[in-house]
Amino acid sequence: MSDNTPKKPTKKNPSPFGDLMNSMNDFFHERPVKGILQSIDEFFQSPFPGGMGGFPVELEESSSEHIVKVQLPGVKRDQINIDVFQQYVTISVKNTKLFTQENEDNKIIQRKQSMQRTTRTIPLPSLIDDQNASASYEDGLLVLKLPKIQGKKLNLE
Repeated sequence: MSDNTPKKPTKKNPSPFGDLMNSMNDFFHERPVKGILQSIDEFFQSPFPGGMGGFPVELEESSSEHIVKVQLPGVKRDQINIDVFQQYVTISVKNTKLFTQENEDNKIIQRKQSMQRTTRTIPLPSLIDDQNASASYEDGLLVLKLPKIQGKKLNLE
């Protein structure tokens, strides 16, 4: 009876498939300067990556007002812009970063600035009184209080 078990490659006769696997392992263990893997990591580590639908918003409604709650962890007040209209609210967050690289003599050899703006528009189910709207921001939670416009009730004669 013959033995059909696969034989291990010896160092004298290396397997071409083993060399390919070793090359692939080396490629994925050594990080390129700014390779595709690092770009993907940075994309998912960003607080508001573009194209991901913006930031989480919760809309509550009572008989007299709409309450919009927005989670913005790590965002400062001066980065937030709110535009209130009668039928919708637009919230924008602007994040600007400045990167500076210096040499041994503390001379700037490279300076790079990046700006990211995330905007979310929330449509409202009824008209609001935009003149009496209010906003508060504390501990990463933005709360908008938007009073509804109360119409006039007509009695039939």
